[in-house]
Amino acid sequence: MYRFSGADGKVMESDSLSSGDVLKSWKQDKGALAAKVNGQELDLDVVLSADSEVLPITAESEEGLDILRHSTAHLLAQAVTRLFPGSVVAIGPVIKDGFYYDIEFKEPISESDLSEIEKEMRRIVKKGIPIVRKNISREDAIALFRERQDPYKVEILEAIEDDSVNVYWQDEYVDLCRGPHAPNTRYLKYFKLLSVAGAYWRGDENNIMLTRIYGTAFASQEELEGYIHRMEEAKKRDHRKLGRELGLFTLHREGPGFPFFHPKGMVVINTLVDFWRKVHRKNGYDEIKTPLILNRDLWIQSGHWDHYRDNMYFTEIDEQPYAIKPMNCPGGIMVYKSDLHSYRELPLRLGELGTVHRHEKSGVLHGLMRVRCFTQDDAHHYCTPDQIKDEVSLIMDMVDYIYSEVFGFKYHIELSTRPENSMGSDELWTLAEDSLREVLERRGVKYILNPGDGAFYGPKIDFHLEDCIGRTWQCGTIQLDFQMPEKFDVNYIGPDGKEHRPAMLHRTILGSLERFFGILIEHYAGAFPFWIAPVQIKILAVGEDHVAYARDLMARLKCEDYRVELDVRDEKLGKKIRDAQMEKVPFMLVVGDKELESGTAAVRDRSEGDLGSMSFEDLLSHLKGQFSPL
Repeated sequence: MYRFSGADGKVMESDSLSSGDVLKSWKQDKGALAAKVNGQELDLDVVLSADSEVLPITAESEEGLDILRHSTAHLLAQAVTRLFPGSVVAIGPVIKDGFYYDIEFKEPISESDLSEIEKEMRRIVKKGIPIVRKNISREDAIALFRERQDPYKVEILEAIEDDSVNVYWQDEYVDLCRGPHAPNTRYLKYFKLLSVAGAYWRGDENNIMLTRIYGTAFASQEELEGYIHRMEEAKKRDHRKLGRELGLFTLHREGPGFPFFHPKGMVVINTLVDFWRKVHRKNGYDEIKTPLILNRDLWIQSGHWDHYRDNMYFTEIDEQPYAIKPMNCPGGIMVYKSDLHSYRELPLRLGELGTVHRHEKSGVLHGLMRVRCFTQDDAHHYCTPDQIKDEVSLIMDMVDYIYSEVFGFKYHIELSTRPENSMGSDELWTLAEDSLREVLERRGVKYILNPGDGAFYGPKIDFHLEDCIGRTWQCGTIQLDFQMPEKFDVNYIGPDGKEHRPAMLHRTILGSLERFFGILIEHYAGAFPFWIAPVQIKILAVGEDHVAYARDLMARLKCEDYRVELDVRDEKLGKKIRDAQMEKVPFMLVVGDKELESGTAAVRDRSEGDLGSMSFEDLLSHLKGQFSPL
């Protein structure tokens, strides 16, 4: 006789019940896709054979949504094998916001085929086909998939050592999967197929190219429609499209992963840099610059050679091996070590806008968001152990000012701890992790623990921005490092006259300037705030008689340090206004007969429309009232 307990405290006894039976008896099974039995996710038909705590997993939970999406991936595969005889399915995992399935088709398909696949999926959903799990031996599974002419499942099975595996049947369709899954296809109502792409089997370019179909699924139609709306909005805001249309940057096959910035794009980048420098001067930083290429021995000493070599580029100078820097830290340490330092100088804060190169695979490159060359707004704090918490707090104050007050971002915090490939002693790692945790708790901020995702040299606090359509982006980070000071024998002279080891804080706030630029483009849909807009004011001359006055107005505004363009084309005023609106210029100044006679300008705001006529003095007063952190 076994005892089964639920979250409501009820206990029942039975010799043989499935997790689904237990939930039904407690009337806790409404919407349950699977069950959590003693903390383990299992199918509802699993028979319980020991004293257990049984909890429902619904689609509204994170675990339930993953199960729903994984089951929908199987639904997709079944529909494909029905519609395209001879197609062979490979793998179909859950990913962020959805799922995909890699499939080998006899003939290529395109996104125009997705609607027909969706129709077949909906037909299968309506039938409520049971999704039946069978646990069989690995040898029987290999024989089964060989008989079904599925080489991908056979390859997976031959590479594992498990004695038995789960296979899931939906009528004629069978798939290899750990599970759990929804009880039947009727649970899988709210889905959408999104796109088609190519993907090498197992991510190896030497293997066959498969067709990857992406999709998503949710627990309700409202959630699905909300997601689709966000994706449509994201397409409108795609920084690659807007970057080209607004003359900010372009991407070329001659330099994959190496963006080309145009004059207007450089205005935004340089304005960001001016802002960065002002904030850092105010907070006690000194700026440095370190070489782009350094001898391989330095990277061996830093640990990058052992832990990061696959992401680095190399060259040879005077028959000696060199590496192009993927990070700024070792160069910054060389600056610190070039002088003796006293405890009276600490904390020492050294900032660097350092260009780094990292070898990213071509398949992960994405506009400005994932590139091979970028400028990192790095800084390194050298401090005594008892200064660590105050230095971390200072950085967090800067993060909050820049993210929240200046750019209006919401953000959340993650604390990432020791990874498997770490270097250093247990004692130093414990000290580093405890120090960061204490700062977060002292400040009373909520954070998510992210075990095992720290840097190889230390734990870190990561800051994830949320943009205006709800997407999150990891930008800023604070990494506490006791390892590199050890490796490079970094010291300071303490009050006792002896050498002591400083703690080292690595941090970025904007992160990659290129990536932050891309985030801003999408967050603002290209309509930048006045202070950072590449063109702040566009003067529209109505006719030829107004050009001289328009040019004089432009010159006067440029003397006030505003970024101004002039439109003197032989076009109608309406078109000039529409074009300036499409270029997302914050202010338009219309000058015609009336303005020429009165020495004024008709002012139009990008968002508010016509603001009426203003004298030059009133216009300056209005412009100076715009927010600017510079």
